[in-house]
Amino acid sequence: MSSQAYFDEVATQWDTMRQRFYSEAVRENAYAVAGVQEGKLAADVGAGTGFITEGLIARGLQVIAVDQSEAMLAEMMRKFANTDGIAYRLGEAESLPLPDESVDYTFANMYLHHVESPPQAIREMARILRPGGKLVVTDMDEHPFEFLRSEHHDRWMGFKRADVRRWLTEARLGDVRVEAVGECCSAESREACGDQVARVGIFVAFGTKIV
Repeated sequence: MSSQAYFDEVATQWDTMRQRFYSEAVRENAYAVAGVQEGKLAADVGAGTGFITEGLIARGLQVIAVDQSEAMLAEMMRKFANTDGIAYRLGEAESLPLPDESVDYTFANMYLHHVESPPQAIREMARILRPGGKLVVTDMDEHPFEFLRSEHHDRWMGFKRADVRRWLTEARLGDVRVEAVGECCSAESREACGDQVARVGIFVAFGTKIV
């Protein structure tokens, strides 16, 4: 099963599932390192059902939510039916349906490990940033838990922070940093013998579009 098919399947359950995986502290950290400002425009790439978007709207930003799953976007549109300031786009991280230099912030929360080419996705997320804009990626450290690939259809078993730092730098971002969030992503296997439990550190990687 592809990542897209998996998320189509779990879209209506995703909010409940996400609460078991990681907390709101992850997005609070992302907003803090971005220094989000009211009135600015952000892209939420791999938006899912709107975990990142929800907090951005509450802070007075406008958001373009991008996801490859029509079912996820439909669920998000249902949740935010009475909320202004959100535009929805169907698309993949490696080929974003947005013009060059069109947003002030790009966020990708727990999405990079689902894309085919993480370096290409980061280049695309940098492409759509205005000069001086911020890219913020939150995702998992490299880990050995194979059931996350087989049951949750992750393409990548987390990442080495040095690799992520290099990808942001190669995308012509400056002031690049990769730091621990201080939170773990937690998941229990539904199938593995011995009720295997994964607890994986979460990092936040961020940089600024060079003028």
